[in-house]
Amino acid sequence: MPLAIAALGFLFLGLFLLYPLFNVFSASVLDAEGEKFTFANYLKVLGRPFYRAAVTNTLTIGVIATITTTLISVPFAFALARLPVPGKAVILALAAMPLVLPSFVSAYAIVLLLGRAGIVTQWLNSWGIGFGSIYGAGGIVLVYTLTLYPYVLLPTMAGFRAVDVSVEEAAQSLGSSPRRTLWTVTLPIVIPSILAGGLLVFIETLENFGVPFVLAEDMPIFAVEAFKLFIGETAPNPSSAGVLGVLLILTTAAVLLIQRRYLSARRFATGTRAAPPILKVGLGLRIAAAVYCWTVVLLALVPFFAIVVLSFMEFRGPVLHPNFSLDNFRILFDRSMRPLINTLLFATLAAMAVTLVGVPIAYVVTRVRSTLATVLDVVATLPFAIAGTVLAIGFVVSFNSGWLILTGGPLIMVLAYTVRKVPFAVRSSSAILHQIDPSLEEASISLGRSPLQTFARILVPLMLGGILSGFVLTWVTVASELSATVVLYSGPWRTLTVVMFQALESGGGGVATAAASTLIVVTLLPIALLYRLVRRYELS
Repeated sequence: MPLAIAALGFLFLGLFLLYPLFNVFSASVLDAEGEKFTFANYLKVLGRPFYRAAVTNTLTIGVIATITTTLISVPFAFALARLPVPGKAVILALAAMPLVLPSFVSAYAIVLLLGRAGIVTQWLNSWGIGFGSIYGAGGIVLVYTLTLYPYVLLPTMAGFRAVDVSVEEAAQSLGSSPRRTLWTVTLPIVIPSILAGGLLVFIETLENFGVPFVLAEDMPIFAVEAFKLFIGETAPNPSSAGVLGVLLILTTAAVLLIQRRYLSARRFATGTRAAPPILKVGLGLRIAAAVYCWTVVLLALVPFFAIVVLSFMEFRGPVLHPNFSLDNFRILFDRSMRPLINTLLFATLAAMAVTLVGVPIAYVVTRVRSTLATVLDVVATLPFAIAGTVLAIGFVVSFNSGWLILTGGPLIMVLAYTVRKVPFAVRSSSAILHQIDPSLEEASISLGRSPLQTFARILVPLMLGGILSGFVLTWVTVASELSATVVLYSGPWRTLTVVMFQALESGGGGVATAAASTLIVVTLLPIALLYRLVRRYELS
């Protein structure tokens, strides 16, 4: 059974991940007609200052955003893990929300609040306080920091909780103060967790399309320029877009290798015989920690609250008037309910497909100790490092002609979503499988059950929490997907993200806020449902 699952996994990922990526690379080294091998495409693209600036801007913004999220998240993680902060469960739940809310919605909210005609900007101007432009690198970094900090917060908090208390006790017994112990002992041990979260932030900044689309204005950014090149190329072979796609992949791979080399050259393991206790601190530090945590969480959620409120106000084109109105929603849904239906349909189909593909792969990579399983694990995790725009370009190049034509229909979108989100199911399911003793499976098989029956009747019920988590995380991220959707959709298959994208292009602020507000509600409902299901499952 494991061999058959691995074969099917390689077949699916080979056809819908490796093959499109290979075609992106091929497009970058073929001429405009797609017939002759050439490196002229790289020389042409990299020889232009505009595209060199796109590379520089993307990397600079990514590095700065990674640093800012790390600086904010590490103290936050330490406070939740080691300090007596009241309301930790609520803070943690709110802190995780930006992960499942569309980042480009936050970007648009920032424009409505702090743009040239934004509400806060006008209020500051009325008091004679000048305000610089939110557009450009500063605004992009701000949105990335507010929306991506949970990537660093969650693993770092787990890292602080996993530090062996005896290590800190040994340092303090040798005369080290608590502050020095934190800097010289505890923090260095948590470095792998911090780097893991920082890597996710950096990768997300490289592949993000929506935030720079809203805030970059004339500043060239990798993912946006790849999309523009692909849309603008009229030749049969999208060579220039292929070049930017390959550069995106190579940049991500280089960052992964640098991090891996750093971690492999150092030792961070401890005995972990006992988790560190909550520290006894004074009232002043407790208040400061609580204020800091709540400030970060609420600031990160302000854009989403603002979008919901502003969607019920009157817009005349892009201009906002502070009058209560339902016209934005009426205009949105009078045109068609199809985008909302498409969003719900695609998210559901993709979540089901990701579960069917990812859970069996998780079983193989967790239970089988072989090179084959290791390679499958690497390939199944690869979509984390691939920009949605790049993968979508690969899909169009691969399935626009030949024996399998998918472009123009909904299936190509569902397949692209499935490939992009497979790591969610693999990681969430394998995490649960690591905690299930293999002797349960052995006992079931020894009593006459087949491996398939054992998997379905024993493992799946025990893995249900991880499976549901992966399903809902896939659902909400597909519902808010933009980078792949904007390349792959065709006329009748628009989603809410595409409606917002087109409204922003045409200056329809009211429709954009109504679509964004609807998207927020749509993505929060499954999370609430998951919470209830998991609670009921745990109680049973």
